[in-house]
Amino acid sequence: MSRTSPKTTTVAAAAVPARSVRSRRKLLTRTIAPHTALILVGCLFLFPIVWLFLTAVKTPEEIFAVPPSLLPEHWRWSNYADAVSAIPFGRYMGNTLLLCAINIAGQLLSAPLVAYSISKIPWSGRGLVFSLIVGTMILPGQVQLIPVYIIFSKLGWVGTFLPLTIGSFFGAPFYIFLLRQFMLGLPTELIEAAKIDGASELRIYARIMLPLLQPPLMTIALFTFVASYTDFMGPLIYLNDASKWTITVGLQGFLQDHGAQWEQLMAASALVTLPMIVLYFFGQKYFMKSGSALTGLK
Repeated sequence: MSRTSPKTTTVAAAAVPARSVRSRRKLLTRTIAPHTALILVGCLFLFPIVWLFLTAVKTPEEIFAVPPSLLPEHWRWSNYADAVSAIPFGRYMGNTLLLCAINIAGQLLSAPLVAYSISKIPWSGRGLVFSLIVGTMILPGQVQLIPVYIIFSKLGWVGTFLPLTIGSFFGAPFYIFLLRQFMLGLPTELIEAAKIDGASELRIYARIMLPLLQPPLMTIALFTFVASYTDFMGPLIYLNDASKWTITVGLQGFLQDHGAQWEQLMAASALVTLPMIVLYFFGQKYFMKSGSALTGLK
């Protein structure tokens, strides 16, 4: 019958608190401290949005009060109704959503086709074409602004929605690059097996590739929505008729027509910002999936 010596028991009992201290220290340094830092940074970035929504329900006196107060004394919810009635808010929002829908449809139609052709179809010169597509990403939009405007002006498209939508049907270089990187990670054996069964390239693209491209396609749809929804320069340049303005140009027009009525302007800005916040929470998982595909993580 074996016996445990008192010395061994004491060493084992002392090792248990040591391991407990190390585990608590690891929990503090690897979990609690980083998450606390991220929460503080998140609150820092969240503060302007909170200030926007709280300012939207303040009176003009409370907005410019010294010292400023975070919470309003009188919650003035009528600012939202006044802001919506001061400008044709519904018309501007409808124009904006129409442009977003057309641009999303154009990008989802064109970008995957181009990306599939340069990633899964072997043909001579596809590397050069891809290099040219990526090379166009280097050119800033300001360089292209004047020549593109001249082209649209000669076509007679200035004053219509065509300059703001027609480009999406040719595929954006960044979206083509994103989809190509995602497609390169998909197994080629699926395409080869489909070809053995007699499927054409178009059938392979529609029945095999597109269902697998749901995460990057959703990401492209979200990116396109954000770009079209927040675009200010394009509508300002090409839309001369006020009935065709988007919501961003409409807010600028509100500032020019009604002066510095900051409570109503903040209320309108809050209404414009709300769809973006909701969209982020519903679409963040697709950003994560596409980001993992681009970085090679699984």
